[in-house]
Amino acid sequence: MRIVIATDAWLPQVNGVVRTLQAVTAELHAMGHLVSVIGPDQFRSLPCPSYPEIRLAMTTRYGVGQRIANSGANAIHIATEGPIGIAARAYCLANGLPFTTAYHTQFPEYLAQRTQLPAEWFWHYIRWFHGPSSAVLASTPSVVETLGAHGVGPVLRWGRGVDFSIFRPDRAAHPAFAGLPRPIQLYVGRIAVEKNIGAFLGLGGAGTKVVVGDGPARAALERQYPDAVFLGMLGGETLASAYAGADVFVFPSRTDTFGLVMIEALACGTPVAAFPVSGPIDVLDPAVAAMDDDLAHAVVLALTCDRAVAADFGASFGWRRSAEQFLSALVPIDDDIISRWRRAA
Repeated sequence: MRIVIATDAWLPQVNGVVRTLQAVTAELHAMGHLVSVIGPDQFRSLPCPSYPEIRLAMTTRYGVGQRIANSGANAIHIATEGPIGIAARAYCLANGLPFTTAYHTQFPEYLAQRTQLPAEWFWHYIRWFHGPSSAVLASTPSVVETLGAHGVGPVLRWGRGVDFSIFRPDRAAHPAFAGLPRPIQLYVGRIAVEKNIGAFLGLGGAGTKVVVGDGPARAALERQYPDAVFLGMLGGETLASAYAGADVFVFPSRTDTFGLVMIEALACGTPVAAFPVSGPIDVLDPAVAAMDDDLAHAVVLALTCDRAVAADFGASFGWRRSAEQFLSALVPIDDDIISRWRRAA
């Protein structure tokens, strides 16, 4: 099958959406499918306000549509709700092409936090964007339920995975951890207000708090919490060494739809502490994690978890299964439609 993925999140961005699309694309290629990605690197772009590393493509349905037509696609997936997603959506609707979409990020809640406007205002846009989709792909049962409650659907599950060649429990600890007071409590992810990192860094107790990642809130948090260790962006084996060297992984977000970093940490044998909210409650198991509204108590409980059990649990998340779910949700384009829109392209 020839598949087009239109996405506003792509390299060189580093986030869960990009990593998911990269991993699934690689699996699809390995399964014999041809995947074309239409991303912001193919257009002139502007930095997103307050997220300068995220580039907003300056394009129209014609620019994106030409790439879709040239790809000879049998199926189209629109991964994000940004400019490229909007352009791909408009092109597909204008040419009678079916497509699927995905809901990766709790944008209504994020934007409500940033603007102090009601989240329901932003749900109007989410309903509009996903309304024509043949299926909306969501990562967990809680997200499926949330979308249904807001009138978005039909919704299908699309889980996440781990690259076991990188994220393994036998990794040596990151060199920066040498000599740090234990327990080492680790956060990995974007450093931004919606990630609620202050709830993690503000915890009392012994040990060292380590932050891996970058983002607009980093400088302020470094000033506010001078005892915390900020390592910046890490990737690949270096990131895996940070996971494996930590005593507990702390996930303070209350709005993430999945939390790919949690299962990466578990695959490295590191238990997780989190709030009992969407994402953690769908992904984690009490044997490998602790969830509590008192995050400090969750950390204490997580430190008692068996690291071998955590690694076994993390090893249950594979990208092949995720790719198979993605593939089964796609809607093939009718041959007559393909002929018609190629002539019109």
